[in-house]
Amino acid sequence: MKHYPSVLGSTKCPHKNCFAFVKYDGSNLRWEWNPKKGFCKQGTRNQLFDESYPVFGKSIEIFNEKYNDSLNRIFRKYYRNFQEVTAFTEFLGHNSFAGIHDPNDEMGLVLIDIWLYKFGLINPRDFINNFDSVHKAELIYTGNLNQEFITDVKEGKYNVIEGVVCKGGEGRDHWMRKIKTYEYLRRLKERFSGDWTKYWE
Repeated sequence: MKHYPSVLGSTKCPHKNCFAFVKYDGSNLRWEWNPKKGFCKQGTRNQLFDESYPVFGKSIEIFNEKYNDSLNRIFRKYYRNFQEVTAFTEFLGHNSFAGIHDPNDEMGLVLIDIWLYKFGLINPRDFINNFDSVHKAELIYTGNLNQEFITDVKEGKYNVIEGVVCKGGEGRDHWMRKIKTYEYLRRLKERFSGDWTKYWE
């Protein structure tokens, strides 16, 4: 299965026009689809899983109820000529933090991106327009990825908890950058002490 690409931090921003989406504080899960079988595999960043898998196994029922039919219709409408399509989601609950989940939480999924075989990630505009009928990452800003916007995100002027992911381009020219808030940084230092850098930008 296709892995979600690593996202560089705010020190590597290209200062181009971008679409900035909420960055959700969860675990990245991937769902593979093809025109013959529909959705046929699911995985974490590192391995496949099924319903018996600890923590993430429950996400399969959530995905089937929330996304399976609607994404299948969208994929057959726009991407039926692709041999393989991967939907990327964030798995999280109200108390999720830095990839750690509360077993008592009601968990959910949020669609964050779509990858097409031998093409790459779709452009942000298509993600917004083609997937308007499903629950997906919230768009909070469009415009230049300049220092003013970066500072505003870090200082909490946007209503985000962890931060944002800024996207531009498509396919092999697709790029992404993440900007995290100073409040999230404070919580990381409080929770992880000297290991906080593992969870920062």
